[in-house]
Amino acid sequence: MAFFLETLFGGLMAGMLYSLVALGFVLIFKASGVFNFAQGAMVLFAALAMARFSEWIPQWLGIESLLLANLIAFALAGLCMFAVAWLVERLVLRHLVNQEGATLLMATLGITYFLEGVGQTLFGNSIYQINIGMPKDPVFILDGVFQGGILINKEDLYAALIAAVLVIALSIFFQKTGTGRALRAVADDHQAAQSIGIPLNRIWVIVWCVAGVVALVAGMIWGSKLGVQFSLATVALRALPVIILGGLTSVPGAIIGGLIIGVGEKLSEVYLGPLIGGGIEIWFAYVLALVFLLFRPQGLFGEKIIDRV
Repeated sequence: MAFFLETLFGGLMAGMLYSLVALGFVLIFKASGVFNFAQGAMVLFAALAMARFSEWIPQWLGIESLLLANLIAFALAGLCMFAVAWLVERLVLRHLVNQEGATLLMATLGITYFLEGVGQTLFGNSIYQINIGMPKDPVFILDGVFQGGILINKEDLYAALIAAVLVIALSIFFQKTGTGRALRAVADDHQAAQSIGIPLNRIWVIVWCVAGVVALVAGMIWGSKLGVQFSLATVALRALPVIILGGLTSVPGAIIGGLIIGVGEKLSEVYLGPLIGGGIEIWFAYVLALVFLLFRPQGLFGEKIIDRV
């Protein structure tokens, strides 16, 4: 039982990180009705900015405190993501209002390559480390209940807690604020939202700023765990099964989908992997997503769209 719980907790923590990346997709889709292929590039760009600023700030300002340097680096990286959001709206989205979804989709592909290229130009293309002070030593819990206790990685635990707080805050933002309701209205119908006075351009800037902050937090956590390198952009691919399971329009769905994927990957690798030769963790999520696409394409919490003619 202790080993099962240890695997379960590991899956839940990984699932929270998947949910964090998936939230970026959900945020953009809810505001523009388009799947944002640039989310992985945004995570990479934000992680590069955070890593390089945290390296440069002590040299520029002579700061010795790791916490203060990271706070300043986080603020500067956040400003970079706000600048990206403003440029995306000003140079791309503003000119594509009321265009077909495929047109907006192709625009996000262009943004992807732009961010990857600019990130490499501004911050370099080496492998960088982000040290945000999270403890990396494992800890044993419930040792009074199970012999030897349950091994938990402190870094994973802190990362999961950060992701959980951000997810809860975003859920409240969408459900309880006027801006959140305006975002949902824009996603449903651009022209109808404009007709009742919702400023479409401002809404898009806001949602891309929020998605940029989500990408920054995700990039900071994944960069701390894995190092910042250009393969980090592919972390968005790990979130695709999450949004298929949870639904592309649902913030709670991104959370539940991430937890299901995280736990399913860990348990299947541990208990089914030895029976079929291992490697099941790599493709388990995509097979599960394929099953959902066949039988429930809108996901667990997504909205079923019915067109009447």
